[in-house]
Amino acid sequence: MIIVTGGAGFIGSCVQQALFQQGRRTVIVDYLHDQGKWRNLAAHPPHLIVPPNELPAFLETASGVEAVIHLGAISETTARDGDLVWQSNVTLSQLLWQWCAERQVPFLYASSAATYGAADRSELFADGLESVDTLQPLNLYGWSKQAFDLWVKRTVEAGEPTPPQWAGLKFFNVYGPNEYHKGKMISVIKVKYDELMAGGPVRLFQSDRPDIEDGQQKRDFIWVGDVVNVLLWLLEHPAISGLFNCGTGQARTYEALARAVCAAAGRPAEIDYVPMPESLKGQYQSFTQADMWALREAGYKAPFTSLEDGIGLYVEGYLASGRSYL
Repeated sequence: MIIVTGGAGFIGSCVQQALFQQGRRTVIVDYLHDQGKWRNLAAHPPHLIVPPNELPAFLETASGVEAVIHLGAISETTARDGDLVWQSNVTLSQLLWQWCAERQVPFLYASSAATYGAADRSELFADGLESVDTLQPLNLYGWSKQAFDLWVKRTVEAGEPTPPQWAGLKFFNVYGPNEYHKGKMISVIKVKYDELMAGGPVRLFQSDRPDIEDGQQKRDFIWVGDVVNVLLWLLEHPAISGLFNCGTGQARTYEALARAVCAAAGRPAEIDYVPMPESLKGQYQSFTQADMWALREAGYKAPFTSLEDGIGLYVEGYLASGRSYL
């Protein structure tokens, strides 16, 4: 049995689909609520769904757990409730780590590229516990992920009990099917596709930095299928532990993204630049690029999907196909 927290969410439901295809027995820890998240699981239901508030009681009697994949979190970069974010993103992560350490269960968890804050050069995106101390996240969400990474570092360095395998993945900009419940945190690819389908141009934020032209902000965008492959690879290699970046290693401009969406949708590339909201100024990452050396050095050899190919898979295989869900 594999426990997947956040298993009804975007990345979690894609992991669930892969485990379902393998014939693995899964327990998902998540709320379905009324956002249609059940549709993320419709084609590949788990053995059991446990509401997060019932997780501690469930863990008291759980047996036969092969691994915990901890993806559940408050992931909004605009979140403001510090107490709730700490409880969800740090305290729960500590509880699961300690439970896995006591029972010697592998523990894989989601960190975030948001921990890198205002880093704007490729050399500033080094991963590994040795690089954690100097990072300066720009928002509450990134800080909470950084706080847990720091807690892991102190725990490991102090020689305190650890799971037999532990691996944190710093997800960069993930996109793909099953993200439709995410509201304002949905990927920019989906937003731009919807703008096209509404008959308008693709709209991109103007740059809030004088040294970066409009549309030339760069992010490392990663297809969700590649994220799932990394997680499955880690499950298959229990000797691998550490804190790893999970991106493609290649930053691409928003202009390139917009053009790729238009091409996949069969529409001419028409791009308008609109002012960046005041709430994002000073908190906007204008550049992200995963340093993938550590994961490659650990033995992960699979190629990553290019932005154009990933957008083609998403648009043609899901958004425009009438089969939106994985």
